[in-house]
Amino acid sequence: MPKSDQGVRNDRYLLIPRTLIFITRGESVLLLKGAPHKRIWANRYNGVGGHIERGEDAHTAARRELLEETGLIPDDLWLVGTVIVDTGENTGISLYVMKGSCAEGLAQPSEEGDLEWVPFPNILEKDLVEDLSVLLPRVIKQKVSDSPFAARYYYDEGEKLVVEFYD
Repeated sequence: MPKSDQGVRNDRYLLIPRTLIFITRGESVLLLKGAPHKRIWANRYNGVGGHIERGEDAHTAARRELLEETGLIPDDLWLVGTVIVDTGENTGISLYVMKGSCAEGLAQPSEEGDLEWVPFPNILEKDLVEDLSVLLPRVIKQKVSDSPFAARYYYDEGEKLVVEFYD
């Protein structure tokens, strides 16, 4: 199919592709505590990740972001789900959620923030970004043999985040 047949038009809903990565080590997950100077999620815990750059696929971008933000190279890394974030605007976010493990290596903090291996039972005690209390337990349960989940995030009338999973 030629590029002209892709149906790209400015009046259609557009998505910005991003990755969100959760690396485990034993019974802990690596979370990034956003640097105090960050515009969004300052001092809050999130996974590692970022934008998918032109010319990258989601897997390559996830490995690059992980190395940039932690200095770690994962033992394995796979897609556990996709999330469409409906911002209510003409542009939304397409989030590729990845999971992997890393048995060795010291996680190095970056300008994005500090890193912490958080034991699974202690995750909900942290000041998490608003979707992680729902998303992270699901990600942790995912196995390589499981089909990736699909989800949609949107904001209700009161600007409260709503998370819907489609199985």
